[in-house]
Amino acid sequence: MKNLAVAFCTAALLSVGAPAQEEDPLFGQVQESTFQYFWDGAEPNSGLARERIHCDNLYPSNDRDVVTTGGSGFGLMAILVGIERGYITRDQALQRYETIATFLETCDRFHGAWPHWLDGPTGKVKPFGTKDDGGDLVESSFLAQGLLCVRQYFKDGSARQRKLAERMDRLWRDIDFDWYRNGKNVLYWHWSPNYAWQMNFPVHGYNECLIMYLLAASSPTHPVGPEVYHQGWAQNGTLRHPHQALGIPLQLYYQGDADNGGPLFWAHYSYLGLDPHGLKDQYADYEQETRNQARVNYQWCLDNPKHYKGYGPGSWGLTSSYSPKGYGGHAPDLKNDVGVISPTAALSSFPYLPREASAAMHHWQERFGSMLYGPYGPYDAFSETDNWMPPHYLAIDQGPIVVMMENHRTGLLWKLFMSCPEVQVGLKKLGFQHS
Repeated sequence: MKNLAVAFCTAALLSVGAPAQEEDPLFGQVQESTFQYFWDGAEPNSGLARERIHCDNLYPSNDRDVVTTGGSGFGLMAILVGIERGYITRDQALQRYETIATFLETCDRFHGAWPHWLDGPTGKVKPFGTKDDGGDLVESSFLAQGLLCVRQYFKDGSARQRKLAERMDRLWRDIDFDWYRNGKNVLYWHWSPNYAWQMNFPVHGYNECLIMYLLAASSPTHPVGPEVYHQGWAQNGTLRHPHQALGIPLQLYYQGDADNGGPLFWAHYSYLGLDPHGLKDQYADYEQETRNQARVNYQWCLDNPKHYKGYGPGSWGLTSSYSPKGYGGHAPDLKNDVGVISPTAALSSFPYLPREASAAMHHWQERFGSMLYGPYGPYDAFSETDNWMPPHYLAIDQGPIVVMMENHRTGLLWKLFMSCPEVQVGLKKLGFQHS
């Protein structure tokens, strides 16, 4: 594989602030190198995405074997980008997908849902926490989003491709969304064979979990009714909460009183496949909402009320990521902005703010080069204030970069996911319009 870290340092740059175009070499290099997290960096037995990769080899005990289900869903989509971009061949992708399908068919599942973490060599659950040792419906929904895109990509191909599509379809159909209601009109995040519902996490909006409610309504085998969405996710209408954030209109109530839109991954994870363009329901215009979440995040970093070093039009983006004190939910507010910039926040926002995302991408290359851009794309997070820039990666942050850059280019994953007949049924069932 060519040394993309070196390529970053020598790439010809376009003017800072120019929108990303096909001829922008840096755009292509960032997308291709980040894709490699899910290809060269994958756990070998399962073919799935490792939870994290540390290029300084400072791993926690046995961490190399841990795969993440949600991040692997993003990886499934990234591999499709790899085919379309010519990074890998279709046959290479088929072989990898077949390995993944076999693993997902045989690893631990709980009423059809996968756990947050799995041990790659054995397929056994690795607890995410003391009582979080069973099904994780949110992470499973991120995985299912990817399964459906792969199914749509291969469903009309050769006999081998159609067989793979059928396997991906069965995996998604086996998720028992209705079980995860726990008998109520809301979806619960977790269920454990040892602790049952003790995690007690009913999922309300708004956050990253819209895709879970859409898939639950779309399921052809274990569906939930629209009352689960309207009463559980939308909390009987209180989800709608028009307000201003830094002078920019937002329409929804953000969990945790995050009036400024919360960490920016909330505008990414559900929309890797779900196309927000022209998407509306009685609570929001999602094209406007996702773009304005990114606008608020960008404006906060321009205003820089806490006077952190380096913030500005060329360096912005607050979302959950590594930080000097561990994993943190960075967001545009006085409590959750700790001076940490997460490149995934800006780069995954190419569909929303292409000029601003491109400016950050070029500024970081010009200012930091290979200190920030490594073999799997930009490192997870950095702080100029704390002089902190570790060579660490997280799957859930690398995946949206590849996918959303491609959606900006061609809309590939949006087209695939929105072509699913079940998804269209689910959208209609929940009262969505999509034009």
